[in-house]
Amino acid sequence: MISKMLADFYEQDLSRVKDEILQFRNEDNLWLTVGTAKNSAGNLVLHLVGGTSYLIGSLLAHTGYQRNREQEFLLKGIPRAALLQQLDSLIALVGNTLRAMPAETLGSPYPIPFDDKEVPVRYVLVKLLGHINYHLGQINYLRRMLE
Repeated sequence: MISKMLADFYEQDLSRVKDEILQFRNEDNLWLTVGTAKNSAGNLVLHLVGGTSYLIGSLLAHTGYQRNREQEFLLKGIPRAALLQQLDSLIALVGNTLRAMPAETLGSPYPIPFDDKEVPVRYVLVKLLGHINYHLGQINYLRRMLE
């Protein structure tokens, strides 16, 4: 039950990231920053895809995903359609992984230390959901400031 609820939250919030990206009228603005913001909306999407693909995909679903965190912030100019495709793939991966996860897995130890400590899987899943929403807010703010 809780795994399904988490899957629903992830799908909802990652879909909201997609909606924000679609609302950019000027695709070039996906790669711009404003004020003291250091990361563009496009780079925040790459960061969310990279981090979630690693933390859920690689470590829980055993997809073999190899993360290059530095590139998430260095790459620029990726077409909107490619970002949306990455988000679609991520939504499917996370939803399928969490819906198939037995309830007892949520209380089992996460495969690696997180926040410099040993924590259960549910800790990482809740923390990551908050992280996604933090960046969703940044993307929304950037879009409104740039357009």
